[in-house]
Amino acid sequence: MHAAKSAGGMALQIDLGHGGNANNANVGSGIGRGGSSKKRLVMIIADPGRESTAAMEWALSHAVVEGDDILLLHVNMPLPSGAPAPAPSRTGSGGGGGSPIAVLLGGSGGAADGEFMETMRAACRARHPRARVHAERVEPATEGREAKAQTILAESQRRGVELLVIGHRRISSFLGLRSASGSSRGHDSTAEFLIEHSKCLCVSVQKKGQNAGFLLNTKTHKNFWLLA
Repeated sequence: MHAAKSAGGMALQIDLGHGGNANNANVGSGIGRGGSSKKRLVMIIADPGRESTAAMEWALSHAVVEGDDILLLHVNMPLPSGAPAPAPSRTGSGGGGGSPIAVLLGGSGGAADGEFMETMRAACRARHPRARVHAERVEPATEGREAKAQTILAESQRRGVELLVIGHRRISSFLGLRSASGSSRGHDSTAEFLIEHSKCLCVSVQKKGQNAGFLLNTKTHKNFWLLA
């Protein structure tokens, strides 16, 4: 079983919400899934980019178990006036196709905007054929910098989500952006907002190269590395 480790090398077990406190995390080996067979709703944030691909690859390989339902949620955020449309990435973060899931999802990079969610849904069904997989687009529920995060938060609470998975986008620190508290804004504010405010367990995922594993963050555990 794969082990998640901190910068200090300590093995970590994260309770992913089957029959227990969703925010509980214990030292141990591997990623814990608990002993309960209680059905969960797992929400994966779907976007046409490599961060979302990495989040889905981790979720399907390490978090979703038989009996879970999967909801792919995309928030239709308007582009800033005059801003060019972002070019979707063809692979997971760090380059290279890697796992069969990443290869399948890699096809979404060349798909039109309206097609990437169908590709992601197909990946879910290929890995978990018995799971009920839903893909939905929603409009932002509010305006402002945190509109996407607040919309995801509201949808997760309304639907009774038990595990929320989002790709973590690393923002260049040279911009020198800082919050009112003085902390660096060189991180993904949407992922951090959801980790801090979600009532369910929220896991942000960043892929560290084709074979280097994943960097995971939760409310209680920061920068834990899941070996590939």
